[in-house]
Amino acid sequence: MGPLVLQAVKDAGYTSPTPIQAQGIPPVLKGRDIIGIAQTGTGKTASFTLPMIEILARGRAKARMPRTLILEPTRELAAQVAESFEKYGKYNKLSMALLIGGVSFDDQDKKLDRGVDVLIATPGRLLDHFERGKLMLSGVQVLVIDEADRMLDMGFIPDVERIAKLIPFTRQTLFYSATMPPEIQRLTDQFLQAPVRIEVSKPATAATTITQVAVTVPADDWAKREALRRLVREQDVKNAIVFCNRKRDVDIVAKSLQKHGFSAAALHGDLDQSVRTKTLDAFRAGEIRLLVASDVAARGLDIPAVSHIFNFDVPFQADDYVHRIGRTGRAGRTGHAYMLVTRRDEKSVTAIEKLMGQAITRQTMDIQVDEARSASSDRSRDRDRSRRGKKPEGRRPNGRSFHQAEAPTPRPVSPPPREVAAEPARKRHENPKPSPHHPAPEPRPGHSRDASELPAFLLRPVKLPALKPAKKAGAAQGEPVSSES
Repeated sequence: MGPLVLQAVKDAGYTSPTPIQAQGIPPVLKGRDIIGIAQTGTGKTASFTLPMIEILARGRAKARMPRTLILEPTRELAAQVAESFEKYGKYNKLSMALLIGGVSFDDQDKKLDRGVDVLIATPGRLLDHFERGKLMLSGVQVLVIDEADRMLDMGFIPDVERIAKLIPFTRQTLFYSATMPPEIQRLTDQFLQAPVRIEVSKPATAATTITQVAVTVPADDWAKREALRRLVREQDVKNAIVFCNRKRDVDIVAKSLQKHGFSAAALHGDLDQSVRTKTLDAFRAGEIRLLVASDVAARGLDIPAVSHIFNFDVPFQADDYVHRIGRTGRAGRTGHAYMLVTRRDEKSVTAIEKLMGQAITRQTMDIQVDEARSASSDRSRDRDRSRRGKKPEGRRPNGRSFHQAEAPTPRPVSPPPREVAAEPARKRHENPKPSPHHPAPEPRPGHSRDASELPAFLLRPVKLPALKPAKKAGAAQGEPVSSES
């Protein structure tokens, strides 16, 4: 490594490399292809940015022809890598462009026209620029595919394959992933040449400095939110990331925390890029204490010194749990990870323990779901049902619910008078006599009872034309034909 790069590393406060940096940087400097298997928080980003800066110091970029390309699955990861290049390359005059969604095409085109040494992009936006003719990939010398397993989860593998085929075959490829499923292994076999495999830890192991606790709570959304609030109040939380499985729940939990006076904000893929960037900056600066996020939005984010991780939902995939709690307990610091578990989550928790090869400490939080909250939940459910076109539920005097379809038994109809009941049914329906109490029913339109009530044009006599008698076959012309013939 050159003195300028080492000085930048020293300025950043680092004195010794992490295992993946110590094992990965020398082969990269020698021009070898790399397969790096490392989980989040191991210093993986610096393991390829530092040698790339050293390589790029010996050349110059041309317009619209980047010299190196780094593919990231999310905008946040791409922006994070860009920050890493700015930090470690401050003594080297390298140009850089960031191609991500939510940013003007014109601004990105101007940077590409000037020529860039480092191009950091998400696959979709990169292909947009390429198809518009604003970018040429024939000058790429180093290709970095980062977070490949997350690329697979997000459906980006076809785009990655297309991009890799557009880059010269003689390039150097650096490939990083936390796990190596068969689809990712096939990708490495296709695009890497005699790679050096570096695996610094098991694909799914948690740091020993993290205290893990699974808290059993009632299977109720309100109870889970109350349990989260209690944990945050009871623990010495400097800052924390709260993970939810669904984007909808991210918004609900964030608003609930804000309502109860907590400093919280949401982070998921449906938010505008400017909002996501502002939220992350505020969380890093300590202006926001609790960051409620989805897995995709928070994957690989380098947020130092996170004291707590709260799993509001048990993750669908066991290895996602390891990625989540890997945001705390970094660089030898102690961390705390809590997971809210209901009775329907037991199978998922067992799968997580089996994957990590260790048991998670269990606790139970006694939360009474009171009647007032239950009634509020019922009203919310009624509103949801009405929006879907279903009948809302009613409420009996004793507090128990009943469906409006199950209406109360109607009052009995009084029986008819005896003389009417004794009268034959046939007579009752033949020209009933009107009375003051039972007037005659009005005739329906178009169904008059009397001919006098018919319209005049229907009563007018119609004169039909006279029919001419047909001629008898064989009769003489002009001879009448007998009616008897």
